[in-house]
Amino acid sequence: MELKNQTSVTEFILLGFGNKYELQALVFVLFLVIYVVTVAGNILIIVLILTDQHLHTPMYFYLGNLSFLETCYSSTTLPRVLMSTLTGENHISFTSCITQFYFFGGLAAAECFLFSVMSYDRYLAVCKPLHYMAIMDSKLCLQLAAFSWISGFVGNTVTTLSITQLTFCGSNVIDHFICDFIPVIQLSCSDLHLMYILIFIFSILFMLMPFLLILTSYICIITAILRIPSNTGRQKAFSTCSSHLIVVTIFYGTLIIVYMFPSTHSLRDLSKMFSVTYTVLTPMVNPLIYSLRNKEVKEALKRLPKMCRFYNNCNFFLIRPLSEK
Repeated sequence: MELKNQTSVTEFILLGFGNKYELQALVFVLFLVIYVVTVAGNILIIVLILTDQHLHTPMYFYLGNLSFLETCYSSTTLPRVLMSTLTGENHISFTSCITQFYFFGGLAAAECFLFSVMSYDRYLAVCKPLHYMAIMDSKLCLQLAAFSWISGFVGNTVTTLSITQLTFCGSNVIDHFICDFIPVIQLSCSDLHLMYILIFIFSILFMLMPFLLILTSYICIITAILRIPSNTGRQKAFSTCSSHLIVVTIFYGTLIIVYMFPSTHSLRDLSKMFSVTYTVLTPMVNPLIYSLRNKEVKEALKRLPKMCRFYNNCNFFLIRPLSEK
């Protein structure tokens, strides 16, 4: 990616959450705990899905994709925030800022599509259970997951390239803790009319349309659940979908508020707090909700030590004859 020579601003200053030492120390400890829990929890879910045969289903295939995505998602932002709060170094080069936005924005867009794919999977499981496995075969699973990843990064490539065409010749202070789209372009000296049109179009494509698909899927799911005659059947169906619905509500609610509502100076701090929700808290909430509320995941977690001992015994018997030679 080649940057224009007319760009006079070569680095940005991320204000983060303030300059008070007490606040910086609190932010560092809090975000460090969140990052460790996020990475450990999501990696644990990936390991469970890969090693436990009972979790080799479409739903857990998408959950594994989501866990891997959110591990990468957190790793594009939180390490930089932790380093900045620990050392006080809040400068970031123009190239590094654009790179961070490219991966952060691409992963966020991919997550929007992946959530809609997961809701479609739950729609088929609840509303068309007899045809579920025939429709949601391994080929379609791979195609839908690939579509989510590719669409997210292709769309964000257009957005990132459009930022590199802007001229930055004024203030270089970003009132945010990451290089997000709106705080960055607001520092540009260029005409932003086309950029705001781009925001509107991409907000519809990457947020509103997937959200409407999710909403439609869950309206159909709830309608189908209410037709189930037994209370036990209704409770089982609700428990299957409630975890996904909780994560989606938190993610989309904050994302839509930040990107689709007017950005004003008075709402800047509130917008920053909402950004914390979808950039920091949602990746941590995902493994906690799925592990604490999902019976199959909890049973797989109980079987994990036995599987580890089995693999260790296999390795012992394979290695021992070689060592005896």
